Amino acid sequence: MERYGLIGMANRIVYAEDDRATRESVTRALELEGYEVHAVADGAGVFEAVAAQHADVIVLDLMMPHVGGLTVCRRLRAGANRAPILMVTARTEVSDRVAGLDAGADDYLPKPFALDELFARVRALLRRARYDEPEREVRVADVRVDEAARRVWRGDRELELTKTEFDLLQLLVRNTGVVLSHSTIYGRIWDYDFGPDSKALAVYIGYLRRKLEAGGSPRLIHTVRGVGYTLRAP
Repeated sequence: MERYGLIGMANRIVYAEDDRATRESVTRALELEGYEVHAVADGAGVFEAVAAQHADVIVLDLMMPHVGGLTVCRRLRAGANRAPILMVTARTEVSDRVAGLDAGADDYLPKPFALDELFARVRALLRRARYDEPEREVRVADVRVDEAARRVWRGDRELELTKTEFDLLQLLVRNTGVVLSHSTIYGRIWDYDFGPDSKALAVYIGYLRRKLEAGGSPRLIHTVRGVGYTLRAP
């Protein structure tokens, strides 16, 4: 069964993996699922692939020769490439996950992985990309979010946000006044619940607060202890 995009063409995946056997077996499995796959062995190949043709999802191995997955993520996001990125790696420390997500990855899959889980995460990224199509400019208090351009201002000051920071703020702004649980936020932003002991969400909330509250601006994002977070006007 082919996996089609919005214009009737098979969804295209750029898959970067330096291990040849893994690259070939996963590529075959994705093609059998109906995806068009452009497989490359390193980061330089990713840049060539996305420059040549649109990618619906990019699957990156973190540890690649010459240009690693983190560098690839950062360069793609700096170049305004918004394709969903799934980071795949044998490194499972929370700090590694946070580094990948902060670099611009949308999700994280530890090795070794089951093919069914890879397929499920790719499908989830494709659904999220369609759901998150920009619709409008949103304002809360003195914060203005241009969803189409992915730009944010507080008053006259434009904020420089990473992709994940923007996605998190957008979710909170769209649900102003609603308390969002940790698991809800993890599911919407990362499609994965890191569990109650994870500090990943708190780290990103801290990043956003520092940027939003620079210069003494009043707090917008509030902690609801034991539950999650909410955004409300001061």
